[in-house]
Amino acid sequence: MIELQEIPLGFGRRSPAELRLVYAAMLAHELPYWERGLLVAGVDEAGRGPLAGPVAAAAVVLDPERPLYGVDDSKRLSPAHRRALLPRIYRLARGVGVGFAEADEVDRWGIAEATRIAMRRALAALPFVPDVVLVDAFPPKSGLPEVPLVRGDRRSASIAAASVVAKELRDRRLRAYGGLYPHYGFERHVGYGTEAHREALVLHGPSAVHRRSFLRNIVWSADRAGDDGAEGEVPHARL
Repeated sequence: MIELQEIPLGFGRRSPAELRLVYAAMLAHELPYWERGLLVAGVDEAGRGPLAGPVAAAAVVLDPERPLYGVDDSKRLSPAHRRALLPRIYRLARGVGVGFAEADEVDRWGIAEATRIAMRRALAALPFVPDVVLVDAFPPKSGLPEVPLVRGDRRSASIAAASVVAKELRDRRLRAYGGLYPHYGFERHVGYGTEAHREALVLHGPSAVHRRSFLRNIVWSADRAGDDGAEGEVPHARL
């Protein structure tokens, strides 16, 4: 039986029977490996597109005996749903690993390789080595057996859980940046290129956590340094 407290906020319109059916469908890719006694990690990322902050990745190994009802692709969940799911994922999963590739690594390696770096760090942060890795059609090249699934975050419960962890923890990091770099409104847009964010770049230039390689459409003028606490001279920006 599903206890009421195990159902995330906002899922009240689905009956326990419906939640079981949805979850069972999202285990279609895990079950063949579980039946062989293998550990399956789902891996997903968050934050490939923003102008600032790291790209985050998570690896989640679900427990076949402890169902995670209500999990879904993080993009299909409200912030309240994600917040409700995060502690349940940590409590019910066999293992959770998280990895980040920072803004300077995105600039150095490019977003594709930085994403793979974050994914490999997430796998390395697990308390054990999984036997197989399910990924959302973007293999991390981890050296482990990898199974790419198009729209995997909607088809695999493990990948969906990883998408929730990566999204929620990255957003928390960016909201914390709002206190360190108050000019940019990170607590509102979590690094994405909103109009307000771009206007802040015009006024204050980039911070130490901005991805310079993502700001190439900005015309720079080095008429004064930024006042955001970044190291060294921070040029002013003009869109």
